[in-house]
Amino acid sequence: MSTYGSLFRVTTYGESHCASVGAIIDGCPPGLVLSPQDIQVQLSRRRPGQSNLTTPRDEKDLVHVQSGIEHGVTLGTPIGLLVKNEDQRPKDYTETDLYPRPSHADYTYLEKYGVKASSGGGRSSARETIGRVAAGAIAEKYLKLVYGIEIVAFVSSVGKIHLPAAVAPPSLIPTEGNEDDDEAQDALSPEFRQLLATITREEVDKHPTRCPHPDTAERMTKRIIRAKDAMDSIGGTVTCVIRNVPSGLGEPVFDKFEAKLAHAMLSIPATKAFEVGSGFRGTEVPGSKHNDAFVEKDGKLGTKTNWSGGIQGGITNGEDIYFRIGFKSPATISQSQETAQYDGTPGALAARGRHDPCVVPRAVPIVETMAAIVVMDQLLIQNSRRTAASLLPPITTLPPTMVMPSKAQ
Repeated sequence: MSTYGSLFRVTTYGESHCASVGAIIDGCPPGLVLSPQDIQVQLSRRRPGQSNLTTPRDEKDLVHVQSGIEHGVTLGTPIGLLVKNEDQRPKDYTETDLYPRPSHADYTYLEKYGVKASSGGGRSSARETIGRVAAGAIAEKYLKLVYGIEIVAFVSSVGKIHLPAAVAPPSLIPTEGNEDDDEAQDALSPEFRQLLATITREEVDKHPTRCPHPDTAERMTKRIIRAKDAMDSIGGTVTCVIRNVPSGLGEPVFDKFEAKLAHAMLSIPATKAFEVGSGFRGTEVPGSKHNDAFVEKDGKLGTKTNWSGGIQGGITNGEDIYFRIGFKSPATISQSQETAQYDGTPGALAARGRHDPCVVPRAVPIVETMAAIVVMDQLLIQNSRRTAASLLPPITTLPPTMVMPSKAQ
């Protein structure tokens, strides 16, 4: 389906070469001061043609507000957003009349629907994400204004080039020692903890790769250019942190917070992997080392470590939420590839068109805004539950084991 969310519902529309793409957002609270520029900021970070590391397709991706906002204030009614497709070249895709592009969605769309868009990737194109980014930008403003929530993503690897171990997510730190060694480094090194706590989008955007480590960013640039010059592509990972998220978000059992995050992130084109907190690294560490001990922080409970990535039992615990997404190498490349036509006839396909040699720099705002949509939806769900419960008369007969102990006790 093309709709995500329960109370904050986002529906995207459009194909890569149709007249426009966009979104309808239902459930945005009324009374939010919102301008087109609030939305445009993230669309401009996502748009193509920003540097020689991305596709040269020249789209301004200017947002047009169709409904739901008057005099700069949300009405509580559906918000309609439209972005025109202007720099289209459908003739670049005539080869796909005969050949399904390897690892692309041409074949699977035909198998599913019996028909597909005549050019480009249709709904499987990254152009579809424009609607998500526009909707997520609205969620971001509400979250920042009401809760002080900050969401920052950055590129943590391109190909085999990773952030240095000291500032890398724990799953990127190679395990050393023999197989019987149960010693474990802290889930968050001091450097990585500092990065998560302080990284800003301004710092991320200082380099075209959107990697916040200058030396690593330069190496990533060379790797992407090497793929581009070879008419090839390369993948990478994006790490994201969400700060100041209230505890208590997430719905047992099937709608756990990390499950909703995974759903959202793995719906982004070209994604192939997702992990939260310690991720796969957590499988190598015994519980005695992996468990997050509780400590008092600013008058309430927090955790000494954060192997859990801010989520326990599928519910947020108030710590920073951090996760990582793996993006495969883009499927459409200009190299000649031995493959088969739709009828099985062997042949060679050399795709034309304009394509990203690596998607991760442009994926950063997509990850951020999809995370905002998840948090927004879960906050509205939790707030509706609390409001409904607050209308009931208080209960004073529950045993102590069923309620949060007070300090007075």
